[in-house]
Amino acid sequence: MDKVTLSAWPTPMEAAPRLAAAIGLAPDDLWIKRDDLTGLGGGGNKVRKLEWLVADALRCGADTLVTTGGPQSNHARLTAAAGARAGLDVVLVMPASGRPERPGGNLLLDAALAARIVWADAAGPAELAAHAEATCAGLREQGAVPYPVPFGGSSALGARGYREAGAEILAQQPGVRHVVTALGSGGTMAGLVAALGVERVLGVDVGALPDPATVAAAFAPELTGREVAAEQLRVRGEQVGTPYAVLHEPVLEALTTVARTEGLVLDPVYTGRAAAGLTAAVRDGAIRPGERTGLLHSGGLPGLFGHAEAADRLGRMLLSRP
Repeated sequence: MDKVTLSAWPTPMEAAPRLAAAIGLAPDDLWIKRDDLTGLGGGGNKVRKLEWLVADALRCGADTLVTTGGPQSNHARLTAAAGARAGLDVVLVMPASGRPERPGGNLLLDAALAARIVWADAAGPAELAAHAEATCAGLREQGAVPYPVPFGGSSALGARGYREAGAEILAQQPGVRHVVTALGSGGTMAGLVAALGVERVLGVDVGALPDPATVAAAFAPELTGREVAAEQLRVRGEQVGTPYAVLHEPVLEALTTVARTEGLVLDPVYTGRAAAGLTAAVRDGAIRPGERTGLLHSGGLPGLFGHAEAADRLGRMLLSRP
């Protein structure tokens, strides 16, 4: 069993002519890969990775998936959903510093999916990973068989899901010149690069890791059989703004532009930043009219409802209209 099936494939790739015109491309230039339509647990790109990781967990005889993420982690939510589908318990290790007084967004779905949350005294991904390892050790002492799912589902194994997605994109748009994706934990970009090559994939750093390009490049040998240097990857870093969960002004502009031109809703951490990076790339000539371009919609809608700043800013927009 190479992988389990958690969604129907391929996801559609839809034309976005009004968005293309709004950002300076020709109407037929821009297509959106709808990986928000993966169905399981509210949808999103992590489903592709989890198909491979859950299969490996089942091969190992695991009965519990353990992973990490912030309180609004799309990956944590989809790990909970994948565990429910596969009949596995799920433990989510999250930083106590982000624990909200009133849960919303992804956390509500985590609860509905019966995931157990461990609130850890951890400041960053490395400390959170260490706490997850300790959680796995504790589960083993209790007789459970835990399977550690990497942050963001990103590993050479999980990235195979996006190598498949890259093949889908090539079949749907053979002449694609650019594919723009959010770059968080590295696996999505690594898989796309394996299928499409470094020259066609543009990653927009969302601030999830200090050096995501190095992490993404490290997955390459197992995916492609050859080394890829981090410096070879096309990465834009100007959309990170202030911290990871803070709403950067160009991201709010991109989020509202996509909604008003195509009726598609993005989240403010991942897809919103990817769209902002796409807009900036067109503005500075890195992507030019006449070049077929794909934007990966990696999902994340529940996170919008748990993002207090986005809710406040969008609410003020509504109230300011005559």
